[in-house]
Amino acid sequence: MTIRATKFTPEVLLSTPRRSAGLPNADGSKILYSVSTYSFAEHSKKSEIRILYVKSQQTSLVTDEYSASEPNWLGDDYLLLLTSGDNGVTSVKVGKADDFGSSNYTAGTIEAPVGNVKLRSLGDDKFAFAVTGQTNPSGGLYNPEKAKKLHTSGRLYKSLFVRHWDRYVTENRNSIWLGTISKKADKFELSELKNALKGTGLESPIEPFGGSDHFDIGSEGLVFTAKDPELEPATHTKTNIYLISSNSFWSTLSEHTIPAPEKVEIHGFEGASTSPVFSPCGRKAAFLSMKTDGYESDKNQVFIIPDISRPSWILHAFATVDGKGAWDRSPSSIIWSQDGGSPLYLVAEDHGRVCLFSSNFTGAPGLAKPQLIVRGGAITDVQPLQNGDLFLSSTSLIDNSIYSVLSTKNLSTTVISSQTKEGSKFGLSPSQVSEVHWPGKANGTSIHAWVVKPSNFSSEHTYPMAYLIHGGPQGAWEDSWSTRWNPAIFAEQGWVVICPNPTGSTGYGQAFTDAIRGEWGGLPYEDLVLGFEWIENNLDYVDTDRAVALGASYGGYMMNWIQGHDLGRKFKALVTHDGVLSMTGQLASEELYFPFHDLKGKLWENPENWAKWDPSAFTKNWATPHLIIHSELDYRLTISEGLAAFNVLQTRGVESQFLTFPDENHWVLKPENSLLWHETVLDWINEHVGLPLYSESRKKGEEQ
Repeated sequence: MTIRATKFTPEVLLSTPRRSAGLPNADGSKILYSVSTYSFAEHSKKSEIRILYVKSQQTSLVTDEYSASEPNWLGDDYLLLLTSGDNGVTSVKVGKADDFGSSNYTAGTIEAPVGNVKLRSLGDDKFAFAVTGQTNPSGGLYNPEKAKKLHTSGRLYKSLFVRHWDRYVTENRNSIWLGTISKKADKFELSELKNALKGTGLESPIEPFGGSDHFDIGSEGLVFTAKDPELEPATHTKTNIYLISSNSFWSTLSEHTIPAPEKVEIHGFEGASTSPVFSPCGRKAAFLSMKTDGYESDKNQVFIIPDISRPSWILHAFATVDGKGAWDRSPSSIIWSQDGGSPLYLVAEDHGRVCLFSSNFTGAPGLAKPQLIVRGGAITDVQPLQNGDLFLSSTSLIDNSIYSVLSTKNLSTTVISSQTKEGSKFGLSPSQVSEVHWPGKANGTSIHAWVVKPSNFSSEHTYPMAYLIHGGPQGAWEDSWSTRWNPAIFAEQGWVVICPNPTGSTGYGQAFTDAIRGEWGGLPYEDLVLGFEWIENNLDYVDTDRAVALGASYGGYMMNWIQGHDLGRKFKALVTHDGVLSMTGQLASEELYFPFHDLKGKLWENPENWAKWDPSAFTKNWATPHLIIHSELDYRLTISEGLAAFNVLQTRGVESQFLTFPDENHWVLKPENSLLWHETVLDWINEHVGLPLYSESRKKGEEQ
């Protein structure tokens, strides 16, 4: 679909095709991907699966069936995808890559909703096949369409984890289902699937965000991560890596019971383990692990199992004597070289970007310190090609989908597809984006911030400032695309947008991230105060007398904290999205380990620290106009926090508004809801600095 907009607006953002990470065939000549588009005119979503032919730059439609998902290459000539049908049944469809529409057929059916397809070639037109799906207490696939209907809505709980993210926890659990798909009489057939975790008490992928990154299949078995079954999940982050393997694993899968998983012991590491991945040969594996239980933002460290037949032999990569690690970045994924040898590739945040690193792998302890090889933008996926090169999917602050190839011989990157041509199809440009730094509150720290200017920026004019504070708090503003908090949306309304990464942000070293513990309203707030002063004194084109501040999650906490402190009087308006008002309100959250860690103990163990950083203690100072947004399905930060903040503002006589969505969680994801969110937020901040109301310009556009 051709995209071209004279001005980048929320409608353009939300109706622009959303392209998945690309999945190349073996030589990278064809790229398989899915794309979805929302039409505000028709109030409907369209989904397609397509192939990009790299040489010609042409694309072909595989299918536009709305229920189709999970496209995968089945060798180089065939495609496999899932379609959801009546009564919750999933069909596994196979067809020729260049003629899927007329050649596809059903290779098998699965009697429940499933996803996270993984395939591994076993040779001779046979592939290992894995999906994940919910499992009932007896170990069978759970199909909500066919489940017995209860006559009561009551739920009785006898332990923690009553609800998680946006749903109440039930007795059903995620599990990994294994089988094979092989060619018989010119057609592929799916074998019976087996529950790999039946009777183990383990769950994988881990809710709410775990997916295909929580398990992998190899030529000799399965590796996965799961919560430690002996610990309470609401108060612990510890997860373990488990391995099931044998030389004849797939050939005997249908005939024998799947062996019990073997726990991979990592002495001294009691935190979350994730991202397990087999080497191409399937005889080695790698994964990430954290040292600290209860801390979800601890540093990920790399471990390698050189021989899966000896899972007790583990290499701790980049380790030093003190165990803190010689490389001060926290990787999010591991990619093996095509030959399973050297180098090993790692994706990690680095100074406001998501970058690619490489390290020599010799099979001996102490891998070489990773070297940065791709910097800029935010890498979302990496796929090795058969010639050793790497296919990269990424985004940036001005481009929502970039496909490129990294030559591993000379480390040069070639862009093969940019969906928005570096933002030009939106009227955006790389020249709008720059970076600044200012001294932080803590000695020796430097605070990095992204600056996004309007596309019609002129140094001869001044612009109001939108100060955007990120969530987490262990997170960061990155050179990446977002459909929820996109700085360019604000910039195109006439704002200079400043996106700072204060103390607690990720990608600047673990010590900088850890420093927010016990300092929620301390060091980060002081960094923001210093940033405001630095901008005031150094950026002549920013009118700090017409400034607003906005934030979500921890950023919402910071808005409430700022409102009660001196910095709050510097802003014309504030916006809190799903923020924290009362620290004791965090006891209603589902993952209790989070406040217990960040506030240095449980409420009854350290009440002073909980009280010290409580925004509600400073409500007597609240005076700045304030928009509060909070959704009802947010079980991480419950809606009472938003209602209480709004009630304070109203009873104090402070100009305020409250926006809520009964069908959204911590994020506003539905396009129509998101459009209302943008209209409400932009009208609120624009009005308070004298910019035109977004709703009025939108109405004029509709009339024209």
